[in-house]
Amino acid sequence: MDWGAVVVAAGRGTRMGAADNKPYLLLAGRPVLAHSLEAFERCPTVASVVLVVAPGEEVRAAEVVNHYAFQKVVAIVPGGAERQDSVYAGLVALETEGVLVHDAARPLITSKQITACCEAVEKHGAAALAVPVKDTIKVSDGNGLMVATPDRSTLWSVQTPQASSRAVLIQAHQLARELGVAATDDTMLLERAGHQVAIVEGSYSNIKITTPEDLPIAELLLARQQGEE
Repeated sequence: MDWGAVVVAAGRGTRMGAADNKPYLLLAGRPVLAHSLEAFERCPTVASVVLVVAPGEEVRAAEVVNHYAFQKVVAIVPGGAERQDSVYAGLVALETEGVLVHDAARPLITSKQITACCEAVEKHGAAALAVPVKDTIKVSDGNGLMVATPDRSTLWSVQTPQASSRAVLIQAHQLARELGVAATDDTMLLERAGHQVAIVEGSYSNIKITTPEDLPIAELLLARQQGEE
């Protein structure tokens, strides 16, 4: 199976409270987007990358790609109103048999983790990085009251990349569109379409840049990661 990636960088990142969009915030002197793309550039398993960006940011994204000489980016396409729409746009533009969907806001992904996802798909059909939940999780009634406590030993916090064959994921997206289903990630769409998704244990370092305090944490994690290479 040949592999490509859809890297989603179309979010506005309103929770960051920053003047710039998340993909272009600097992490150790380089845009967050550049760190994410570099992992796929260095991964021998991945042949091509489709980059999905906010409409109107195609030129800016191309400048990042050109500045860092990323050779695997074959297309830069505008995203949609929701993440789900953006992923679908990337899937349509990609031509490989296998696909990894990755949030550009997770800049600490490693080539080793990307390859592990691909290998899991070969065995199970679909896979995603995830880590065991550390905290006790509560279910609320929507009014600020706790009503249930799930067994923590069964809970995982899912990350990206999330991977499957491209045809299977496109079908899952099309089914969701027909049924009007909104999902926060691609594993949810795969599950709804009847596919099992294997868990590939990831790393707690693979954080998503979501709020202002995440950037300095990512700086520390990146420095440690680079020191271990």
